[in-house]
Amino acid sequence: MRNRILASLLLAPIAPAWAQTAPTQPDMVVTATRIPTPAERIPAATTVIDRRDIEDRGYVTLADALAAVPGFRLVQAGGPGQQASGFVRGTNSRHVLVLRDGVPVNEPSEPNGAFNFGNELLGDVERIEVVRGPVSAIYGTAAIGGVVNLITRRAPADRAFAPYGEIAGGTQRTLRGYAGAGGTIGGFDYGLTGQSLSTEGSNATAPRITTNRGERDGLRAAAMTARAGVTIGETTPDAVIGATRIEGLLRWRENTLGLDDIPRDDPNYTGQDRSWFGYIRSQTALAGGAWTTGLRLSASEDRRRYVNLPDADNRFGRADDLYIGERRGIAWDNTLRLPSGGILTDASLTFGGGWDRESAESAAGSPSFRTTVDARQTSGYGYIGAQARFFERLDVTAALRFDAPEEFGTETTWRLGAVLAVPEISSRIRASAGTAFKAPSLYQRFGVIGTFFRGNPNLEAERAFSWEAGIETDIGRYATISALYFDSRVTDLINFDATFSTLENVDRARIRGGEFALTLRPADWFEMTGGWTVTEARDTTNDTPLARRPRNVASLNARIAPEVGWFGVPRSRLVIAPEVLYVGASPEGAFARYRNDGTSIPTAGKNPDGWLFNLTASLPVTTNLTAFVEVRNLGNTRYEPANAFVVPGRSAIVGMRGVF
Repeated sequence: MRNRILASLLLAPIAPAWAQTAPTQPDMVVTATRIPTPAERIPAATTVIDRRDIEDRGYVTLADALAAVPGFRLVQAGGPGQQASGFVRGTNSRHVLVLRDGVPVNEPSEPNGAFNFGNELLGDVERIEVVRGPVSAIYGTAAIGGVVNLITRRAPADRAFAPYGEIAGGTQRTLRGYAGAGGTIGGFDYGLTGQSLSTEGSNATAPRITTNRGERDGLRAAAMTARAGVTIGETTPDAVIGATRIEGLLRWRENTLGLDDIPRDDPNYTGQDRSWFGYIRSQTALAGGAWTTGLRLSASEDRRRYVNLPDADNRFGRADDLYIGERRGIAWDNTLRLPSGGILTDASLTFGGGWDRESAESAAGSPSFRTTVDARQTSGYGYIGAQARFFERLDVTAALRFDAPEEFGTETTWRLGAVLAVPEISSRIRASAGTAFKAPSLYQRFGVIGTFFRGNPNLEAERAFSWEAGIETDIGRYATISALYFDSRVTDLINFDATFSTLENVDRARIRGGEFALTLRPADWFEMTGGWTVTEARDTTNDTPLARRPRNVASLNARIAPEVGWFGVPRSRLVIAPEVLYVGASPEGAFARYRNDGTSIPTAGKNPDGWLFNLTASLPVTTNLTAFVEVRNLGNTRYEPANAFVVPGRSAIVGMRGVF
């Protein structure tokens, strides 16, 4: 397979020498190196989903927004609010780290430490940055497959009060909306957003399952985000101590949802997922702004409860499961900008350290099969990074991090990368390599199941080495084409021992593949991007494919925005945004597939492929208001991302949003 992927890279069209680079403003990315850097100069595969993308494409939840990201396979067990796992470049769902404004938010009480992408609404999000590949050298544990960073809406600098909002409703008795405001008054700025979603939803159980009763799994979700900041003083070139910024954020979220107990519909199986998250950080400019230093305190708590009492279909089953996870953190972060000279420009150093503490308390399952955790662990870390540009065309980055988790050793990770601009052929060549790790979760170390299972406190971290190389080429102003090869080896993967009485570091995996993309811009009102990811992910311990990693995943997005000039709005545009998602057949393990009668299949096999077609259209009706319509799953497909769990059927939403 490697030879076929490399051949595809070599055959990817390269623009002729006379082609000119597309004249676009650089898209600055923070997550990849901690320093705002133009995306074209970052030696890592990155995807940025900004506020315009969220609105144009009708993304409501984080799962919606990530479904079309190259190399990101999202598996959701039903509709909005249902469990959604992310597999980045074929790694496990626990191998992706999620940040909010740069602060880790993976839940400690989740047995594997994975993140549920089905919970988060996007009304308070300004942009989402996705970095694929090993990033532990920058962010520590869990960043084997990549990092997703949710960046909160910022206050406008030129207005004291700028309100915004949205209201929409439609099929499945759906009503959603958000309202907020932000502004800047002197050195003080603020932002406040409230959002909610209520829907009767759809049935998560596939209609082919004969025990399907048509019971809908609805969702009621609400969130509130408050952010405030103040800037004291100013930074001048000769100031030893310049401006200091102090900023704080507090976010609360609560979801209540219906669940199914596959292969049975279960009308009284419900879940409640509540969380709060906050931080306060300071940032001070020193030495005329050359050195920026800051402290951050952060805290979060996640509380999940799932209740399933006996009913006519399940007279003896009983579940009342509770999970509580907490995180606390202290961080000291620094950026030192070095003077340019000779062949060297844009040189910076980052360095710092911190301390994290996480705890988990949980009790789940029937009395005879009760799973409990009551544990906590701490970790300290230190890091250093550097980036610079040489000869005005070669960008180089390096990072090194030392993590000292409590009681199970230390981990040192590194990352090196470079981007070479070749303006003669309007191209950029990227290459990078690095290591990453995932520390054992609290359940994996200290979990207890009845009298027969005990976690293993002596587990080691899961470790990975990865590298990637690729090329991106502009064809005039009208197109950009890219191709990239990636290769990862993951060792010390945690799994059950032969007796299923504890866990061990026993498995290994080899993952390799390619990411290919083509963007067309034939006119200022038309842009279309197609992406294709091919992945081969295998368990090298027993030479079997890794479950839920399809070989082929593809997407097609377009933005068609002709000027219409309706309603007296100058240069207004009708924006039409179609989106097509395709997921190839994916491996499934034994007992993870179901026959139509609801019985599980005891052998490994394939989950069938599937596709979705979504369509969103919006049109300004005044200078402040925009009307929109969203149609999801226009083809009404019955695709099952996880076997027996079906995507929602066709739905339509109409609404209005405004910025005042």
